[in-house]
Amino acid sequence: MKLNKQSIIDVIIIFLGASIYAFGLVTFNIPNQLAEGGMTGITLIIYNLTGLNPAYSTLLLNIPLILIGFKIFGFQTLIYTLVGTFSLSANILIWQNMHVVISVDNDMLIAALLAGLFGGVGSGLIYKVGGTTGGTDIIARILEKNFGLTIGRSLLILDMMVLLLSLSYLSVKQMMYTLIAVFVFSLVVDFVQDGTYSAKGILIISEKNDVISARILTELKRGTSFLKSEGAYSNRERNIIYCVATHPEINAIKDICKEEDEKAFISVITVNEVIGEGFSYEKIRRNKRNNKLKQEQS
Repeated sequence: MKLNKQSIIDVIIIFLGASIYAFGLVTFNIPNQLAEGGMTGITLIIYNLTGLNPAYSTLLLNIPLILIGFKIFGFQTLIYTLVGTFSLSANILIWQNMHVVISVDNDMLIAALLAGLFGGVGSGLIYKVGGTTGGTDIIARILEKNFGLTIGRSLLILDMMVLLLSLSYLSVKQMMYTLIAVFVFSLVVDFVQDGTYSAKGILIISEKNDVISARILTELKRGTSFLKSEGAYSNRERNIIYCVATHPEINAIKDICKEEDEKAFISVITVNEVIGEGFSYEKIRRNKRNNKLKQEQS
């Protein structure tokens, strides 16, 4: 792995994510007797049964899984995983020594929501740049790579297994609040990874494809593509319009279709990520530069 600007940024993000995750663990999970999933959950089990600090057990338990991760993902992921693992251990010690106390007035629901929120944001940042904190994160990435499961969903399954073991020191009440935290965690992880700039894909089948496509291009400034298809019943070839648009633009496209062809078939699909013209910050920056130049010229 070459040391460049991007890799340095990635390492900073991994450390930041580990710090956010550790903050939630030390501030909300441990004081409120909330368990955790994955390898961190196992370290909490060990902590409650033996008193061994999770900062140390995290390192001890992750060594075998890190070696597995190296064989599967290669050198860069090994480095990122080592950074994530050591960052998590270091930040647990840092937050423990800072003794930050946030009172939730003994409201376990609020504690569970905050634990899931901080854990999900921190882990999501780490996964977004291709890093892990070791442990079952590696297993989750294997499931994502080979079976297409999202990391959030994979972690939810793995967490349930660890949580069952956590009943060795948790009451049923504490376990139910822990499940809430784990559920919030999985949702936030997927949200952070997908990004806040969401978009939708739209497929349109109509007798007036050319007109609809032209209006989308001219009125919404959105590019469209024609996909070749053949009807299974009619055996007739036709074009399908494919377009990626923002949520507000989807409604505008529906209105265009209704005006041109009330019988048009429309399918709106979820798009997890969009990179390129019209959906990247590069275009936004370019537009700002162009507007600035226009203002200067005027």
